Amino acid sequence: MTVSRRFDFRRLAARSLAATAAAVLASAASLCCAQASAPSTPSAPGWTLDALMSTLARNKSGHAAFVETKYLSIATKPVESSGELVFVAPDHLEKVTTSPKPERLVVDGDKLTVERDRHKYTLALDRYPELAAFIESIRATLDGDRFALERLYQVALEGNRDDWTLTLTPLDARTSKVIRTVTLHGARDALRTVAIEQADGDHSVMQLQDVARN
Repeated sequence: MTVSRRFDFRRLAARSLAATAAAVLASAASLCCAQASAPSTPSAPGWTLDALMSTLARNKSGHAAFVETKYLSIATKPVESSGELVFVAPDHLEKVTTSPKPERLVVDGDKLTVERDRHKYTLALDRYPELAAFIESIRATLDGDRFALERLYQVALEGNRDDWTLTLTPLDARTSKVIRTVTLHGARDALRTVAIEQADGDHSVMQLQDVARN
């Protein structure tokens, strides 16, 4: 029984952190997007992976509201949750779910803390390479370090400046046992949605909205 519980928690933490990583990346990108609601203009020349990485790296902190819809094989209908995401440079990531059930995930340095149901768990990321990979992907992206990102993922960029899709496919075998792909869709420097495709067929879609800073 103890072994089973540990396995289940590790699996849950991996899934939750994957969503956190992609979503915090989205929040950091979305905060610099006041112009994104303007009418679309012809795509600018030179819209490359380097250009996208540079754009997403502009902000070193972010605060966004999220609505996440999960499609799970064990559920008869999609499961929706909502809350807020926070990133503070250089290495603080936080996902606070407020509905339908409170949950808080915090990453500081090499530690992941999960709070739910009045219980608190802390994991050392170096013991879970598949979790550490997600964290390092965020740091690499926010730093505009394309090469660090490509050490962890196969990176594919499609579309143009006004309608682009970035697909991340894990290179590490252990990571790919949890997550198949992370797909980010946006326009110019505004990221609209983040989709997580899990290896077991479950998937989730997260929509983001900037939270104005006081």
